[in-house]
Amino acid sequence: MVLLRRVIGDALRARRQGQHRTLREVSTAANVSLGYLSEIERGQKEPSSELLAAICDALGARLSELLREVSDTVALAEQLPGVLMPVQDEPVAAGSAGTVRKATGRGVRQVTTDGAVAVSVRQDSPLKATLRSSRVRPSDRDVVCAA
Repeated sequence: MVLLRRVIGDALRARRQGQHRTLREVSTAANVSLGYLSEIERGQKEPSSELLAAICDALGARLSELLREVSDTVALAEQLPGVLMPVQDEPVAAGSAGTVRKATGRGVRQVTTDGAVAVSVRQDSPLKATLRSSRVRPSDRDVVCAA
């Protein structure tokens, strides 16, 4: 199962790192402790709507943009085979929704869908999966994220 707090944390971290900013810079701007922001980014804590808005403001992003990105990632995860069930050993398969590759023995699937989103799914346990996604720039269509 994909945890919403992990997807939110990944999206926040990707935005922060994309701006080449430190946790300290963003935590100060959002008026939140560095440790708590770190826990949010790692998916260990779920931020309140007020705190999420403050963090988005500190990152210069709209809350609606972040939530749309999170929603798109969760919707994509719901459509992928093997995200909500244990990953079985199987050969590489190509589907109409994208390309699915499995890293042998690690329970990691790497998925690229229509060249716009790169996603990797790691099955941590039968009920828990880690989903990482990133937007792929048009010139970088071969980029695939690894968990």
